[in-house]
Amino acid sequence: MDDRMRTEVEAAVFRRLLSHLSERTDVQNIDLMITGGFCRNCLGDWYREAAAEHGIELAKDEARALVYGMPPAEWKRLYQKDATPEQQAAFAASQKTHS
Repeated sequence: MDDRMRTEVEAAVFRRLLSHLSERTDVQNIDLMITGGFCRNCLGDWYREAAAEHGIELAKDEARALVYGMPPAEWKRLYQKDATPEQQAAFAASQKTHS
């Protein structure tokens, strides 16, 4: 696979990941952080950083909206639930393993 094709495949995978996350609004960011060490906000931040490396400036919420499919505040209003004590404890424990 040449570099151009690899980039196209990687872009398709990323679009599929975003689509999957938009369908799985039941999966909370804290759950992603506990198990994977990243969340939708992280993806948005990585998107913004990659854009900056190519001379494209995106505001934090602008980049995160590309991941959420809507403004992050709207997603949070519609889908985010308060973290349970169990989630908070699991998140705290996961911080020791995710750096």
